[in-house]
Amino acid sequence: MKIKNWAGNYEYNARNVLYPTTIEQIQSLVKQHKKIRVIGTRHSFNGIADSPDTLISLEQYPSSISIHHEQTKVSFGASVTYAELSRTLHAEGLALPNLASLPHISVVGACATATHGSGDGNQNLAASVSGLEFVTADGELVRLSREQYPEFFEGVIVHLGGLGVIVGLTLDVLPAFEITQVVYEHLLLAQLETYFDEIMSSAYSVSLFTDWRGDHINQVWLKDRSGGRASFSHTSDFYGATPATHQKHPIAGFSAEACTDQLGIPGAWHERLPHFRMDAVPSAGNELQSEYFVPRDHAIKAIQAVGTLRSQIAPHLLVSEIRSIAADTLWMSPCYQQDAVAIHFTWKPDWPAVSQLLPLLEAQLAAFDARPHWGKLFSMTPHRIQAFYPKLPQFRELLQHYDPQGKFRNSFLEAILWGE
Repeated sequence: MKIKNWAGNYEYNARNVLYPTTIEQIQSLVKQHKKIRVIGTRHSFNGIADSPDTLISLEQYPSSISIHHEQTKVSFGASVTYAELSRTLHAEGLALPNLASLPHISVVGACATATHGSGDGNQNLAASVSGLEFVTADGELVRLSREQYPEFFEGVIVHLGGLGVIVGLTLDVLPAFEITQVVYEHLLLAQLETYFDEIMSSAYSVSLFTDWRGDHINQVWLKDRSGGRASFSHTSDFYGATPATHQKHPIAGFSAEACTDQLGIPGAWHERLPHFRMDAVPSAGNELQSEYFVPRDHAIKAIQAVGTLRSQIAPHLLVSEIRSIAADTLWMSPCYQQDAVAIHFTWKPDWPAVSQLLPLLEAQLAAFDARPHWGKLFSMTPHRIQAFYPKLPQFRELLQHYDPQGKFRNSFLEAILWGE
């Protein structure tokens, strides 16, 4: 039976979906099949995780979590989600630097695609990876760490599923902390032109939500480390925006029941950094998503460029989110060696309409070196995408080394990494 992704917009083409429970089974399956890929929590919106032959799901693979207090690291298996990992870490007085808006996604999948949260000082989630364990195309179990292989480790972290079957990760962790979350409403876009840096650096994590229907940002979500700065909870004004008086959902008209606590109520890092609670159904569910990263210096002009399409965008949009991400050194990260601002679009589930919009949107953003999120919907040509990644030749060599016959390559990787 065919399976679909989390949002239901993509049906996988694989003829077989297998559920190994041991490392030996994984090794045997990899040896047996000519084409094979791995799916996690299926949160990608395109065919990046698909295979023309066989898919491996590791949801039944045992994934214990081991904390190494002396090294301030945590190791775990491939099926672990951020929700599961966060609870375990917090119980031990530890934390991750940041989380994505959804805690329901697998850690392995998020790191493979350079998924991120927000914050001027926060890199994408994959930057925490200090070690990984994977099965190569010939069935060998390989362990790599940043300490042992500094010359190419930064190239294997955001691997897009082309390296092998990732069965374990090790992440750097830090002491647990509290976050206070406050939402402000109706921030004029004109304020961004003057105070963009001040606004985006005003808290540990900042998200701007808009429907592009007017001259304002609908909501500003500020997540700040408790005790780190002055609390926003009693501030009556934030660059002209006013504090929300009740819990908010980013999408107008949606119940805020699934969202993490706001209103200035302090809470544990893992209960505030995501937008959605770990025990709730996230976002809209039945939706499409696109996202584009632009260099921080181009952020305002890029936002203004998107605004010129508001009449075309708004009818097909649920909400748009603007976030900042710090530069990293991961070869295939959209934030490689540059601070970035990501403009995210959560679309209504109308692919014919969205597919017509994406080329227009990308044309408006072309002047600002916008690059798409690997796991979301885009129409950009391979030639243009490849130009954004100076380490792409070395990345291809890594994939060739561990997978010389292209067992883990699919049509998505062939087109994006080797196409024209």
